[in-house]
Amino acid sequence: MDFNLTQEQELLRRSVRDFAENEIAPVAAELSRTETFSENLTRKMGELGLFGCVVSPDYGGQGMDYLSYIIAVEEVARVDGSHAATVAAGNSLGIGPIYYFGSEEHKRKYLPDLCAGKKLWGFGLTEPEAGSDAGASRTKAALEGGQWVLNGSKIFITNSAAAMSWGSTIQCITGRSADGRPEHSCILVENGAPGYTTKEMHRKLMWRASNTGELYLDSVRVPQTNLLGKRGDGFRQMLATLDAGRLSIGAMGLGCAQGAFEAAAKYALQRKQFGKPIASFQANEFKLADMAMKIEAARNLLYKACWLKDNHKPFKTEAAMAKLYCSEVAHECADHCVQLHGGYGLMEEYPAERFYRDQRLLEIGEGTSEVQRIVIARDVLNRFS
Repeated sequence: MDFNLTQEQELLRRSVRDFAENEIAPVAAELSRTETFSENLTRKMGELGLFGCVVSPDYGGQGMDYLSYIIAVEEVARVDGSHAATVAAGNSLGIGPIYYFGSEEHKRKYLPDLCAGKKLWGFGLTEPEAGSDAGASRTKAALEGGQWVLNGSKIFITNSAAAMSWGSTIQCITGRSADGRPEHSCILVENGAPGYTTKEMHRKLMWRASNTGELYLDSVRVPQTNLLGKRGDGFRQMLATLDAGRLSIGAMGLGCAQGAFEAAAKYALQRKQFGKPIASFQANEFKLADMAMKIEAARNLLYKACWLKDNHKPFKTEAAMAKLYCSEVAHECADHCVQLHGGYGLMEEYPAERFYRDQRLLEIGEGTSEVQRIVIARDVLNRFS
């Protein structure tokens, strides 16, 4: 097996790391403290090529393989979870459904500006009563006179309510199947449409510098052509989007773990107690050793899942494994990072507390850890049935 990255991937890692350290790191703590989404940094990330990573250049994308995209997310998350969330959601949840399921008209209209980082797009799945049970959506759309009329609400939608947000893909019920089950479809809704309200969410524990929105649809009318793909394909589209999106959440977990590990190691070498660096105490050495070992295992698991996707092999279970393991390794590394910093780990002056807060969503978003275990267990058991 060849574990070497290509020259292009190594160059990408260096360029994204340099950008994250020079542009994001100096302002990350203040943006988090003030809960400020930076349109300026988002546009700069677009100029660097961090949006539309896997999209064909025909539509303004970068034409990368999936592993390269994941490396880019990892490097941003190594410095700051908020900006990694903007990139990950922008690619996997915003651009992805339009690129993979949209019509040629949709792609030509939306993708160039989204891939350039000039605008953002949301992924309207979660509702107040529909989280892990995504099929419990209550938002509805009825076809009237060549237009879809949407009513309902969404919550916790990343990139949906910023000034540069263009719109969101809304999963809704468009009818009933013969057996009475709801028919789910996805419809593109632009911000500013009459009856469509977006509201920024604040006072979050994590990702305070990313944009999170609540969406309200009150008899919102959009053209019939805004249907994404075929009517009734919405649930399948959403599941496919989440399968790929889990890899980017895994990358956020891996980057968070790496950043927390590096911060912990540097501090442990500098901080002295009892006349010597705290890194010299075996209890702390073991923490650092465990962090390094589990990060290495997480990286191999995630990169293998990306290799499967890039080679058009089944990757759903491996994506669930990677998302689950990387997020839980991030949890452990962030916890150790705070512990090694002691009291300083609880202060905003050090990145430890931000790693600790930002990690927490990774075990919840795009499928909780419990849901990932269900996905994995079902596949494993099916092999014996």
